[in-house]
Amino acid sequence: MSVWFSASALAPQLARAWALTPAQAGWLTATVQLGFVAGTAVAALLNLADIVPLRRYFALAAFAAAACNLGLLAAGGFAPALVARFGTGFFLAGVYPPAMKMIATWYQDARGFAIGTIVGALTVGKAMPFLVHGLEHAGAAPVVLGASGAAALAGVLVLAAYRDGPYPFARRPFSWSLVGGVLRHRPTRLAIGGYLGHMWELYAMWTWIAAFLAGGAGFRPRAADVAGFAAIAVGGVGCVVGGRLADRWGRERLTIWAMSVSGACAVLVGLGAAWPALVLAIALVWGFTVVADSAQFSALVTELAPAHAVGTALTLQTSLGFLLTLGSIQLVPHLVAAAGWRWAFVALAAGPLCGIAAMQRLRGLRAAGMDSAPSGA
Repeated sequence: MSVWFSASALAPQLARAWALTPAQAGWLTATVQLGFVAGTAVAALLNLADIVPLRRYFALAAFAAAACNLGLLAAGGFAPALVARFGTGFFLAGVYPPAMKMIATWYQDARGFAIGTIVGALTVGKAMPFLVHGLEHAGAAPVVLGASGAAALAGVLVLAAYRDGPYPFARRPFSWSLVGGVLRHRPTRLAIGGYLGHMWELYAMWTWIAAFLAGGAGFRPRAADVAGFAAIAVGGVGCVVGGRLADRWGRERLTIWAMSVSGACAVLVGLGAAWPALVLAIALVWGFTVVADSAQFSALVTELAPAHAVGTALTLQTSLGFLLTLGSIQLVPHLVAAAGWRWAFVALAAGPLCGIAAMQRLRGLRAAGMDSAPSGA
């Protein structure tokens, strides 16, 4: 997953080389999101995860994403770079969703922990380009080559060593005819609503936290990259802890807690910018909590959606969530231009606020025993 943020880590260099505006720099990540949505939709419509053996599907997608990422080195300008970034996101749709399905075949109990571990791994992977870029004298080539090499190695490892576990999933393909039923099913709709609130905050934080530390908190560029890596990568621990707590507390309670803390950090991190130690501490807490609940929204949908529509519900949830990130990623640089870094992240707190409201309603429904799907829905 390190290819996801390769261009984001290099954004300052690419902006200088190609004379990019902050909004254009944001599109280097936003286009990956768009490609991921397109790849997810194509995979769902063709039902690739059920037709192609998962280890081959994962490996081929990882190889293709690595190759597209290498296109950054040959791009030479903004438009070709966007094509490369779109391709990277498109093929990552064959890595991330299948990986969650693959690990879940090995767990019947504690799936919250298992899927949380997968999301934690992808979180650390996404952070890696910032660490490589933070090393002294690291230019574009080490970042891009390192990320593509890591993606290709992951494909080799899965192709050579992975086997499905003893708890396979029933085939639940995407169907347009089921979308209306999914959206009319209130518990599923609330779970998707909570996920959308979470996603509004998550990728904007990941995309811009290193830029904020450099431009708004006074960190030196290399230190900002390393601190940005830490703020994102600590979410890997957050995912594992979140998975454990979700299995103990319940998924709604965990998501409400995580969004409450991460939303508060979104408001506070800019206000602490004058004190580097304080802002780093807030950024680390933010990074820990902003993704700690991520896997649990997907788990909720698998539990709540009508059994015959689970595949459709998960595809719909993922596509809507990643499309929403396009707005928040692009909003941040406009807010920086208008009000400065001090207030730029405050708008991200709106996502957790709405997500908490959805989860509170869902928690009430489940407590009242109203979370089952209607017969024939």
